[in-house]
This record gives sequence, structure tokens and C-alpha cells, in this order.
Amino acid sequence: MARRFMIALLAALLISSTAVLVIYKKMANNKPVVQPPLQYVAVAHAVDPGDILKREDLTLINWPRSNPLTGPFTTVDAVVGRVVLYPLAANQPVLDQELASGTGLGVTGRIPTGMRAIALKSDEVIGVAGFLMPATHVDVLVTYRPIANEDPITATVLQDVEILAVGHELQPDPSGKPQNVDVVTLLLTPQDAEKAVLAAAQGSIHFILRSGRDNAAAETVPVTLPELASLPTKRGAGIPLHKVKPVAPKPWVVETQLGPTRSRDSFSY
Repeated sequence: MARRFMIALLAALLISSTAVLVIYKKMANNKPVVQPPLQYVAVAHAVDPGDILKREDLTLINWPRSNPLTGPFTTVDAVVGRVVLYPLAANQPVLDQELASGTGLGVTGRIPTGMRAIALKSDEVIGVAGFLMPATHVDVLVTYRPIANEDPITATVLQDVEILAVGHELQPDPSGKPQNVDVVTLLLTPQDAEKAVLAAAQGSIHFILRSGRDNAAAETVPVTLPELASLPTKRGAGIPLHKVKPVAPKPWVVETQLGPTRSRDSFSY
């Protein structure tokens, strides 16, 4: 009797242990798998619009998978060199729509605070075609016809202006090859930008290349067409104009004969 009881007890323990093991495995299989968080590229410190992101400006942060972002970056290399369009706070994820398109400096990143970039068109950059390059300085002239005068006038509008881009190029040609362009982007103050726009609306724009060591403002006077023949030229500016002395007119001579008396009279006109 006792033996049968022990066998029944062992069987019950075996069945219960097997049931507990099956239930445990089933519960383990139903346990949700915890996935690691997302990793997004963020700025390590606050940045301002126009800043060019460098490797030391960026870091990786964990982001919950339950709240994914639109247009994030997962690698730092994809962000290095991009230009920021909007202010970003420290540890804020960097999104594609917050950066200027393309890599490199770009025009936006080259405009200092308080300055403006404006593109002006000229006829193949008369006089210095091919020699204008980014970072060189020029004077801006305009030739136009005033309302009260039919003769054209050429006047200097801006002096010592920095060139930001020539055509679509932001960097000089590495080989030094000249480029003939008809559009030049200048770096101007807001007031000078207004002058440039007004000048471009009046007539033809010309760019005069100047030395990079010459930053002095020259005193200039607008030149009209009749003055071209009377303006003296400075040394090295061209062939000097010589004044021609007028020739004195010859007098009229009248001879009068009265008998034996002859007389000569001169008359000037």
C-alpha cells in the first residue's frame, strides 16, 4: 500500500514539474523582445544659421523607436560640410530640411552677418573678361542716359567690392584658366545692394578690376560724352591729348591808285 502511494506521489510530482516547465517556456516565448533605441546625428552644441558643420560639432544620440523622425541622419559623415539654415540647440537631432542642399561652403555659408549677396549681369565682363575670380575686388560702373540729357553718362556706383562668385563657381579655377562669364555675384551691405539694383535698372553695368592691396576710395566725377575730348589723362592712362593752337586769319589787302599816289590798306575779318 505504501509502495503504491509513493509511486503515485512521484508520478504527480513528475506531471506537475512537466506542466510547470511547459508553462514557463510558453511564457518565455510570449515575452516581448526589447529592441535597442535608434541612433540619430545631433549637434553637440548650439549652432547658428550659416554655420558649416564640422565633425567636432556633431554627436550621436539615442532616440526612441516609438517616435521616429523625418529626414534624420544616422552617420556623422553624411552631415559634415553641410550648411545650417536654422538655429539648432545642443543635442538637437539634425534633419535634412534644416540644412542647405549639397555639401561644401555654399553661398549661404559665405555671407557674413549683416551682408547680402547680389548677382549683377554684364556683357562678358567688359575689360577684364576671364580675370575676375572669387575673393578679388572690383569697382562697379554704370553707363546710362539721364532723363534731362540725351548724352550717356558713366559713373562709379560702388568701390572696393568683393566678388563672392563668378558664374556658378565659388572657387578660382585650380589651373588658373580664365573664365568668360556674364554674371558676377557681389558681397554688399544692404544699402550698397540697393544702389546696385538701381544702377542695373538704369543702364549697362561694368566691373573694373582693382588691386587687392588698394582699399582707398577714389574721388570720381561722372563722365559725359562731350567731356571725352576735353578731359586730361593721367600718366599711364593712355595717349595724352595735345591742345592745337588756332591759326591767325590772313588780313585782306586793298591797293588804291589815285594818280601817281598808291596806297595799301589791310582789313581783318
